[in-house]
Amino acid sequence: MTAEAQRDVALSPAGVETRSRAKDFRRVFFSNRLALFGTVVMTIFVLAAIFAPLVAPYDPLAQDLTAKFAPPSLAHPLGRDELGRDILSRIIYGARVSLTAGLAAVAFSTVVGTTIGLVAGYAGRWADSVLMRLMDILLAFPSILLAIVVVSILGQGLTNAMLAVGIVYVPQIARVVRSAVISVRGRDYVEAERALGASHLHIIRAAILPNSMAPLIVQATLTLATAILDIAALSFLGLGAQPPTPEWGAMLTSAFQSGYGVFVEGQHAILFPGIAIALAVLSVNFIGDGLRDALDPRHRR
Repeated sequence: MTAEAQRDVALSPAGVETRSRAKDFRRVFFSNRLALFGTVVMTIFVLAAIFAPLVAPYDPLAQDLTAKFAPPSLAHPLGRDELGRDILSRIIYGARVSLTAGLAAVAFSTVVGTTIGLVAGYAGRWADSVLMRLMDILLAFPSILLAIVVVSILGQGLTNAMLAVGIVYVPQIARVVRSAVISVRGRDYVEAERALGASHLHIIRAAILPNSMAPLIVQATLTLATAILDIAALSFLGLGAQPPTPEWGAMLTSAFQSGYGVFVEGQHAILFPGIAIALAVLSVNFIGDGLRDALDPRHRR
């Protein structure tokens, strides 16, 4: 062993284990009980959505008008809706529609918002001013109101609802990415890339974007919760998923449109889809809080 190696061994504290970022992330995230609860619930929803044909006990579109608003039973644990369809099967298939729509909307807003935030934060000057003023205009409108306006222009349907919700959340993603880019663009490793003659695209791809991912991941996760809620709201208003698609918001509006009977004998037809929406949104929010604590040391408890 060389003299330098012997010196390093002597200076290193005995029994001290060096923790990696991955270990720190797992330790902080899984010590958060609410984040763990949200992960378990969302895992159940995702697995139910993937294996819906195997998990759902009945065809979600099969009708039996003689069993309208039938209460929960052993054969139908969550009861039946206004057309005699099994509510449990429709909620399981609805997870596939609602979660996919939310993820698609967030994916669109993340791609577009990240691009705008990178350009505004890295270029600065007039590009930053123009792009951020456009984002401010979009932020001036309430999210659900802006989504309704966009859907009214594009037309009814789940695809247009996903696009509308994606447009609504572009400014939030863009502002988060811009702030992260501004905080790292003057760091030493970025200046080193410039000194080596790297192109702007290479600097953004290799130095700036990877170091801006933590706040972006947290914001995208939290945005997923509100996207699921907004898509359900648009479907409830008749602007999103159309009957007989088993989507959670559409299930609520179909039950309400059946008349006064839903309040007398069919409360379960509006209760269980509402619980599914609330659980999904709450779970994603818990996961987002856990990611924030695990990825940003300033927020760690």
